[in-house]
Amino acid sequence: MKKRELVKEIIILTAAVAIIAAAVFFFLIPSHAAVSSISGLAIVLSNVIPLTVSEITFILNVVLLVIGFLLCGKEFGVKTVYTSIMLPAFMKLFEVIWPDNQSMTGDATLDVVAYVFLVSVGLSILFNRNASSGGLDIVAKIMNKFLHIELGKAMSLAGMCVALSSALFYDKKVVVLSVLGTYVNGLILDYFIFGQTEKKRVCIITKKEEEVRDFILHTLHSGATIYEAYGAYNMDMHHEIITIVDKNEYQKLMAYMNEADPDAFMTIYTVKEIQYKPKV
Repeated sequence: MKKRELVKEIIILTAAVAIIAAAVFFFLIPSHAAVSSISGLAIVLSNVIPLTVSEITFILNVVLLVIGFLLCGKEFGVKTVYTSIMLPAFMKLFEVIWPDNQSMTGDATLDVVAYVFLVSVGLSILFNRNASSGGLDIVAKIMNKFLHIELGKAMSLAGMCVALSSALFYDKKVVVLSVLGTYVNGLILDYFIFGQTEKKRVCIITKKEEEVRDFILHTLHSGATIYEAYGAYNMDMHHEIITIVDKNEYQKLMAYMNEADPDAFMTIYTVKEIQYKPKV
């Protein structure tokens, strides 16, 4: 990685971690909710362990960091070492600057809503840079890699136990907020992540096969695969063109098809992940 790219990467990771730390300190801690994060678990454990939330977060991160480094690869591990150190560091800085931190909204529900939004933005940035803020993010990344569970859903599953742990020390309202916040956090995280990478798989049967194929290849500069397809009723043979396009290409393709062949038969699927391993 070139020096300029390295500096850019560090700035992006640092900004993302700062967003997450601010969300935890200014919104999660005042609400006492344990929403889908190691910081949430640290808030619960701070009731029985004589350490600050930032210190407990650091200790828990170290344990999960070793696991993530071994299972998710060197790049993920190196980046997450940095972010795992910076997260409690930012939180410690906030604790020093604002020792009497109080709710900014005056309402636990609004605190959780603000936390979920901000932390989802920060986490989506980290995941799209093949990194993590540590803690439950590592668990989610492992589940995504080996069980192929979407990151948002993996975060929800991993965080639900943390959310329920708040029942040990807090009232029912905090428990409900923790559970609902964990679920919504997963949904928003999926939106931020896949909103950037989601593609469309378009299957086309048209009488203007050559024109459509030429448009896909030379105007969209995308690839396509052509299959032979037979109608079940009379066994007539057709060619089915299949292409995978991003959002902008999809809009252009739909506009072209509406003009070139409005009677074409098309099926469209949402594609959230593409895996391709070229032979060496």
